[in-house]
Amino acid sequence: MSNSTSRKAWLVLWAAIGINFLSGILYIWSIIGKALMSQLNWTSFQASLPYTVFSISFAASMALAGPIQDKKGPRFVALIGSFLVGSGLVLTGLFLDPVIMVITFGIFTGFGIGTLYAATVPPALKWFPPEKKGMINGIVVAMVALSSLMYSPVTNGLVNSAGIGSAFWLIGIVLLFLMTGMSLILRNPGKDEKPAGNIKKFAVDNDIEPSKMLKTASFYKMWLMFALSAASGLMVIAHAATIAKVQAGWGGGFILVIVISVFNGIGRSFGGTLSDKIGRPNLMRLTFVLLAVNMFMFSLYTNYLLLMMGVAFAGMCYGACMVVFSASTSDLFGMKNFGANYGLVFTAWGIGGILGPIPSAIIYDATKSFNTAYLVAGCMAIAALVISLTFNMPEDDSESDRDIDYDRAEPAYARN
Repeated sequence: MSNSTSRKAWLVLWAAIGINFLSGILYIWSIIGKALMSQLNWTSFQASLPYTVFSISFAASMALAGPIQDKKGPRFVALIGSFLVGSGLVLTGLFLDPVIMVITFGIFTGFGIGTLYAATVPPALKWFPPEKKGMINGIVVAMVALSSLMYSPVTNGLVNSAGIGSAFWLIGIVLLFLMTGMSLILRNPGKDEKPAGNIKKFAVDNDIEPSKMLKTASFYKMWLMFALSAASGLMVIAHAATIAKVQAGWGGGFILVIVISVFNGIGRSFGGTLSDKIGRPNLMRLTFVLLAVNMFMFSLYTNYLLLMMGVAFAGMCYGACMVVFSASTSDLFGMKNFGANYGLVFTAWGIGGILGPIPSAIIYDATKSFNTAYLVAGCMAIAALVISLTFNMPEDDSESDRDIDYDRAEPAYARN
């Protein structure tokens, strides 16, 4: 890679990092939800619904924006996402109502964040060699988690000093300008700027179209594992502040949000690099085991130190899952249609946003405890582990070492 190309690659990477750092407002929802309940007297279900709709919109927008990004490039898609995020947050702050927030935050902002995610990961990966795919992926998506380090104290301060409405529209205006500026930097590498690397080891030779991907068993196994594992992390993220109050009698829930964000980021960055070395399936299995054990023990975390340990493990496992399924998608199905393919895989995350936060909110409203929700989350992690035992990557199959005509023969990974 020439010096000029290297500079362009790092500029695009830093723009992707910056956008994702600003995109992590979802991960402070426990602070926002607690404020909606205390300042506006919303129920736990009402405070959780915008979060859940956000998760669904996020996932749906990935499926819609991915193909557009593949065809029109990341800049066009990122500019649309920036406008949706900024306007959605401003409108949320101006019209604080349970139904309206489902539309403004849940749909507008959710679609915007998902669109930005679809526009940042693909170009960052395309500018660097395949053998660094896990590492680059981990760095980019880690910034979404680490943004809570900024959002948690800022939002907590704004909510307490100016109110929840002002916090929303002030953040919305700032994000609109910053995200728009960084979106203008994003672009894919030209033909003479593509990096060289060990493509054979880390990706299949053919770029698979979404219609063909949907005919493989590997897609559905990844989808199920992603949905089941994401549910646990999203449940803890959504209710961390409330969990701290009812389970440990601790009012420092915003500190838990910071702990989650740090270990979420560690899980993403370290998990991406580790998966390059030990293989994606092995990282999945390790993560699911840790996640299951942690969730089954979560009801025992009755003081703030144990609770911080529990949310740290939950955040780390969630972060590792976020990066390993993205890298696995590009490994299995190539980079040409990565936006569209990962958009379809990512719909599982939206389902996780339903399976985790909403049932746990209903359980809490009925029992004033999350203990049953922890057991359900642990069982979902066990189910993901069982599926992972049947899941392999192309490099694990001897047939992957030779070229395969995907129009005439079933690819090796389709039989996993």
